[in-house]
Amino acid sequence: MGDCTEKRKPNILFIMTDQMRGDCMGIAGHPDVKTPYLDHLASSGVHYTNAYTACPSCIPARCALHTGLKQEHHGRVGYQDRVPWNYPVTMAGEMAKNGYYTQCVGKMHVHPLRNLMGFHNIELHDGYLHAYRNGKVPYAENQRVADDYFYWLKTQLGIDRDVTDGGLECNSFTARPWMYEERLHPTNWVTDRSIDFLRRRDRSKPFFLMASYLRPHPPFDAPECFFELYRNQELTRPVIGDWADRERLMRLGRLTDADTGSVDPELMRQAQIGYYACISHLDNQIGRLLDALRDDNCNQNTVIIFTSDHGELLGDHYTFRKTRPYQGSIHIPLIIANAPGMKPGTVCDSLAELRDILPTMVELAGGDIPAEVDGISLLHDNEREYLHGEHSGGDLGNQYIVTKGDKYCWFMESGREQYFRLDTDPQELHDAIADPEYQERIAFLRRILIEELKGREEGYTDGVRLIPGKGQRSCLSFLPLAD
Repeated sequence: MGDCTEKRKPNILFIMTDQMRGDCMGIAGHPDVKTPYLDHLASSGVHYTNAYTACPSCIPARCALHTGLKQEHHGRVGYQDRVPWNYPVTMAGEMAKNGYYTQCVGKMHVHPLRNLMGFHNIELHDGYLHAYRNGKVPYAENQRVADDYFYWLKTQLGIDRDVTDGGLECNSFTARPWMYEERLHPTNWVTDRSIDFLRRRDRSKPFFLMASYLRPHPPFDAPECFFELYRNQELTRPVIGDWADRERLMRLGRLTDADTGSVDPELMRQAQIGYYACISHLDNQIGRLLDALRDDNCNQNTVIIFTSDHGELLGDHYTFRKTRPYQGSIHIPLIIANAPGMKPGTVCDSLAELRDILPTMVELAGGDIPAEVDGISLLHDNEREYLHGEHSGGDLGNQYIVTKGDKYCWFMESGREQYFRLDTDPQELHDAIADPEYQERIAFLRRILIEELKGREEGYTDGVRLIPGKGQRSCLSFLPLAD
């Protein structure tokens, strides 16, 4: 009864990262980043090369993941903390209904912080969240109390210790190695607690384990040995398109959390080193987790899914962090390994999105996919023609339509349009919005966006044209107000 190699529903290990670009793996062709364990995982599974997030920041992206819904249906079209998460269908809830013992270790980024979202148990580490750290937050919701990793770190180092001791801000381009023992790093903690779950789980049931890592989201603070992998390398510089806004960089580029990154090229090189170091550290810890599966004798009956909530612009086109419609922000890694019927070493170029994870897991569990879910199971060849994405936020608020070969972008405040030929210009070096040969195609994609936005409460379209300058929302009005 306790041997998990018995013929039964497969276990599912879901490895989630935060802010990892889709191109930052060796197997994805990155010239600098070293990811041997992720490369191994992709080589033994299916690597999805056209995986995207439809709303590229932590909260809305994770809402699509947990609910299987499009952003207009789950209601989060931008970033806003402290809005309650009340959804009848959730990823973990569906797995529990299908007989799985469910556990999350690491980042959830829901509200309230200890909202189980269908999991039987959560060991929480959300990273540094400003909205849950100030003195006005109720005691039980303050991260110093509610976040298991922060609470544990204080038991190890003393009540006055914190992840901020290294002097790095959680949205900054600054970087430096982790100042404490490596075992105390949050990336190691997620791995340690995930491995401990394997020890103490109920072996009469298949398990669904979500190992949800915060890195490579800033702070860029991997242990020293991972910084050393990149310090003496001649790293590939960020790409700069013919449309990049240098004036914005010069205006904002001394702010350590600027959405442009730093105006100082050496500081951006240090950001690259720190970001890549965090990815290699993460990869190393994923290797530990995969070894633990093998030692537990359940690796043969465990499906492994790996992805991220969104990417990191990392200086490309004088941009930093996420929310914008460019590849560094919206293109994410996605690997499925050891799934029944999937051929190892396959590369799939179908358009995939985070909403597809829930129905994929439900099908793996042998359950019925809820009718209200928008996502499509990745276990079948379901070809989308396009994906609609968006993110609100002032002059950066945007809508986009992406296909396998091209992308149309529209900025809601100014009405600015952009068009990129991803098939011939994957780094988006040339904005082809004014090129005569693409006008018919641009008009076609614009009509698709108009159709997607028809009837939306913001009034972005009258059904015939796109209307700039309308008030943007982070959450649609059917959601409860933030507390």
